Amino acid sequence: MKRKICIVTGTRAEYGLLSNLAKQLQKDKEFDLQMIVTGMHLSPEFGSTYKEIENDGFLIDEKIEILLSADSPTGIVKSIGLATISFTDALNRLQPDLIIILGDRFEMLAVAQTALIMQIPIAHIHGGECTFGAYDDAIRHSITKMATWHFTSTESHRKRVIQLGESPERVYNVGALGIENIANLNLLTRHELFQKLQLDEQRPMFLITYHPETTGHINGIYELLKALENYPDINLVFTKSNADNGGRMINESIQQFVLNHSNAKIFDSLGQLKYLSAVKNADVVIGNSSSGLIEVPYLETPTVNCGNRQEGREHPNSVFNTNMDTENIRNTIEKARKFSNKYEHIFGDGIVSEKIITVLRSLPSFSIQKGFYDL
Repeated sequence: MKRKICIVTGTRAEYGLLSNLAKQLQKDKEFDLQMIVTGMHLSPEFGSTYKEIENDGFLIDEKIEILLSADSPTGIVKSIGLATISFTDALNRLQPDLIIILGDRFEMLAVAQTALIMQIPIAHIHGGECTFGAYDDAIRHSITKMATWHFTSTESHRKRVIQLGESPERVYNVGALGIENIANLNLLTRHELFQKLQLDEQRPMFLITYHPETTGHINGIYELLKALENYPDINLVFTKSNADNGGRMINESIQQFVLNHSNAKIFDSLGQLKYLSAVKNADVVIGNSSSGLIEVPYLETPTVNCGNRQEGREHPNSVFNTNMDTENIRNTIEKARKFSNKYEHIFGDGIVSEKIITVLRSLPSFSIQKGFYDL
């Protein structure tokens, strides 16, 4: 009898990372893939990106609405509560043998705590990382303690998961899923991309994604936008912020900026192909998304990492850090544009899904039983 493996996704970025793993699980004769879609995927405000999942040929077993219209801390907490209630019913119906969770989103905290109490084992991807500028950091480590198996992106992250008390025999360094997607996609040419996005092909392009710093600087977007005013001859391509508290304020600020600057555009979601193609064809990627530290260097584009959201995360030499001061941001952008060194690739070889599935096949059974590993 096939074992049922459930993948849960709540954001466009997360699905982009998980999509190839989902495709391989869907084809695997030993497993029955289940898909639960929630969060930003179901919101028209964020592009209704569940349609991309369906267009990729996946059957969505459950669509779970959890987002409230408010993006305040109380609104996020209420969304977690709603998610916990809703996932209880969904998991009771689906009865998966294993749940796969990626990363550190608040939606995934609700999934993990629900699965733990319902005694459904968890495999966690991208544990052991640090991001001191967001509460995601604590969520990520909490999910690690609720999960039974762990698939990390570097050896240092593997060691950190073990330091959290997880047995080494259950922690695997497989590399970052996003690198695998880069290897498997035929990216758009510059001409194709600029045509699809309706950009001026005579101008260079900056790709910008800025998310809230949920434990720190809440007004950094204003400093960033002031810095970008210095580039009237550059195509400024923004993708929307996520649904963390403060995300809607950021999106409103960007939309006002776009209205007043003819060289700027904002997109709800570019989708995986257009996003990675934009990375490849950008002069520089700017903002505080984890993709700037993980995937972007593999496409040999420099990154300007703004503020503290990703502070503590391991990153290569093509990532340039700046605080949220307008002049410092501008100076860092210019420094990044001059980067000419060899790009470091520290997040694996791009063969990830196969490694994860090989481990899952090797497990005779899935269980939540585990001890605490003392160093």
